[in-house]
Amino acid sequence: MYINSPLEQFEIHNLIDIDSPLFDLSYLSISNYVLYNAIVLLLIIIVHFYSVSNYSIIPTKWTITIEGIYSTVSNMVINQIGERGQQYIPFIYSLFTFILFTNWLGLVPYSYASTAQLVFTIGLSFTIWLGITILGLIKKGWKFFDLFVPSGCGLALVPLLVIIETVSYIARAISLGLRLGANILSGHILIAILTGLTFDFIKSSVLFAIIGIIPLTIILAIIGLECAISAIQAYVFSILTCSYIKDALYGH
Repeated sequence: MYINSPLEQFEIHNLIDIDSPLFDLSYLSISNYVLYNAIVLLLIIIVHFYSVSNYSIIPTKWTITIEGIYSTVSNMVINQIGERGQQYIPFIYSLFTFILFTNWLGLVPYSYASTAQLVFTIGLSFTIWLGITILGLIKKGWKFFDLFVPSGCGLALVPLLVIIETVSYIARAISLGLRLGANILSGHILIAILTGLTFDFIKSSVLFAIIGIIPLTIILAIIGLECAISAIQAYVFSILTCSYIKDALYGH
């Protein structure tokens, strides 16, 4: 949480600058954006390694939690795509866990939320959209374009529906990431504003410091709600990705 400005937490700062008098090495600089993405990947590896390294008969809470998440994602993929979707479970599971851990890490005070950066989320959704489009072309060839002509429509409506379906399909490249980024961004701004106001309220007097317990409790409740929203957004992003893969493989 940042007190000076609600938007300060979304700024990208170089932590380690790499300069050279001969070459432009600015792209090698390590920023808070790169650092927190690396932390997320490290956390995912540590959590999964810890959960599977226990060979006892009785599973630990970590093992049960990870198995529950994997089972949920597996069922989601199978229900959305079908039996052919089993090969996409590793991708969807990796996508879900990365977004989930990134969202949760961003709720830690003074941390950085990569998923609140629209450039990151839209770039991620565009990459997925492009990959799914290529997958559809490889699997179905020219029949992939049947996706833009809904079955059962009259011949007179075909031109209009093709335009609508094409625009709708292209919009997926942006809407998937925009939905995730906007929800995370708005939640973090809300928490930052409420935290800043509560801090100013508490430090104004001793009486207000005592009364400030009430808004602090509300903020903690909102943070708990944001934790749930973070999980929901990761689930929504993953299930929509499954839906798009299904369209690419089977059409409407």
